[in-house]
Amino acid sequence: MTEIEQKATALLALHQPGNPVVLPTVWDGWSATLAAGVGFEGLTVGSHPVSDSIGKPDNEGITFDELLHRVSQITAAVDLPVSVDIESGYGLEPARLVEGLVGAGAVGLNIEDTVHSESGRLREAQEHADFVGGLRSAADAAGVHVVVNARTDLFVKQVGEDSDRVDRAIARLKLAADAGADVLYPVGRHDDDTMKRLTSELPLPVNAIALPDQDDLSAFGPLGVGRISFGPFFQAALSAQAQELLGRWRQRPSAYA
Repeated sequence: MTEIEQKATALLALHQPGNPVVLPTVWDGWSATLAAGVGFEGLTVGSHPVSDSIGKPDNEGITFDELLHRVSQITAAVDLPVSVDIESGYGLEPARLVEGLVGAGAVGLNIEDTVHSESGRLREAQEHADFVGGLRSAADAAGVHVVVNARTDLFVKQVGEDSDRVDRAIARLKLAADAGADVLYPVGRHDDDTMKRLTSELPLPVNAIALPDQDDLSAFGPLGVGRISFGPFFQAALSAQAQELLGRWRQRPSAYA
């Protein structure tokens, strides 16, 4: 087994419902090295933080090649399994996406159902599942079990009526599971009852998003969560602290003016 195959296998094994793996969301070699130094077993690269770090907007405001450049820097800096948020796929075919990620040293991906290149429309449920299936097939062809985290934006975009949104999210993510996903990501901040329902009715480990400066790790296991990531919130928390620190040193008006 090659080193990248071993990392892919290791990443998948970290996902244990009720004993969630925390994959801190990083954006460059510095943040990745920081997280690795604390002792985390894997990392995820967030599209929003990466875009912010190079002064470009989220929602595919950078190109796939720009993302891969940053991913290559991260995988060169740390010897950990790395998963990458590829948004909705940058309008590329699954084979190109998997080839690029594996070539950059990544062994996992997030794929969302918002199509940014098409005015932010939401893929139909089966359409999204078919894309997930394409990614699984491409990974199989590459000989690396890339860990596919299938995300739905039904909650964050508040699509449709509140009354049946959980039902629709579960149905959508079950299709993704059938198509070959390894992890399911109903992205959003959910109350405990909703999260328990999601983790109990979905057939794969569920990814929850956490606020690293506010949430308690011990709260997620009893909800059945299998994976925790931070999205843009780790970078945001650091930014707030940095602004406070820098604010102490901002230029003050001259006392002699």
